[in-house]
This record gives sequence, structure tokens and C-alpha cells, in this order.
Amino acid sequence: MMFLLILFTSASLFSSSSNALDFCVGDLSAPQGPAGYSCKEGEAVTVKDFVFSGFRVAGNTSNVMKAAVTPAFSTQFPGVNGLDVSLARLDLAVGGRTAMHTHPEATEVLIIIQGTLCAGFISSTNKVYLTSLHEGDVMAFPQGLTHFQINVGKTPALAFASFSSTSPGIYFMDYAWFANDLPTQILQETTFLDSDQIKKLKELLGGIN
Repeated sequence: MMFLLILFTSASLFSSSSNALDFCVGDLSAPQGPAGYSCKEGEAVTVKDFVFSGFRVAGNTSNVMKAAVTPAFSTQFPGVNGLDVSLARLDLAVGGRTAMHTHPEATEVLIIIQGTLCAGFISSTNKVYLTSLHEGDVMAFPQGLTHFQINVGKTPALAFASFSSTSPGIYFMDYAWFANDLPTQILQETTFLDSDQIKKLKELLGGIN
């Protein structure tokens, strides 16, 4: 009898533990740590946590880059918290582009839904991998490597990206250099650009000369 009681208790604990490990819907009211958000209590989780509807509407491309990124990371889509996957919608007006950037925490896979893009990345040995992407094409951008996309077609472009992290991070080179108050003289010394070019870029991207 005691053996059966122990067996039943162990099975119940195992079952509860397995269910608890199925997912960890992010509790967005709690701080986000290095491992993501803490888990919502089970009774607070609903199917809505696993649905994201933000891709229904095109992003606003009326900006200097003529581009818009709509993220579905753990902050916007709590159901992916802890699942090592997330998504984003990329809208590019004619002539639009994403500035040179990296995702420190994730590899990106991009699928082209509409339009034609010039896209590429630069390896750690400074080799350039550059191509044209058309509707239905898919391209991978390895984690941490500098990459970009440019709409070279005559119509707006649409693409969707998936990432191997719920919080891939993004680091824009141009904004890191010119959208701040780093002295022009320092930028001259470290980029070999002249002061007029630096001032123009700072003005364009919202930096302070």
C-alpha cells in the first residue's frame, strides 16, 4: 500500500513538473532578466498569450530610412518567452533600407514576401556575402554579423524575419556613431571622415555636433 502511494505521488509530481515545463509565458509586469521574463502563473495564462496580431498592419516608413520594423519579441509576444524564437515584420518603401546592424543574441532568417531586396552580411574575416532577393527567397544572417537590406525594386517591399532568440537585440552602426554627442574630433580620428561629413550625419540622425 505504501509502495502504491509513493508511486502515485511520484507520478503526480512528474506530471505537474512536465506540464510546468511546457512553456513559460512571460509576465510582462515583472522585470526582464538575462534569461527573459519570469513565468506567468498557470491560471493566468490564456490562448491570447500565444497569438500576436501586430503584423496585420504595415509599419510606418515615413522616416529617414524609409523602413519600419514591427517586432514580435517576448516583450510584445509573451507566449514565445523562453522558447528561443521570435519574429519581426520588415516594411521597406521604395529606396528604403535598414542601416548596417547586428543582432548580438540571435541568427536571423529572412523570407521575402513582396518586392526585391539587395541584402548581405560581412563575416568576421571581412568577406562580403551580397545578393539580390526576390519574392519567395530566404536568406540567413549569422548571429552577431553586420548585415543590411535595401529595397532596390520599384514597389514597396515586405519581408518577415525569424530569430533564434526571444530577445535578439539590435545594434545599428550609424546610430551608434552619429546619433549621440560623441565629439566630432573623436569621430574624425576613428572613422577618417571629415568634419563636414560627420556634422551632416549627426544632423540627419539626430546627434549633437
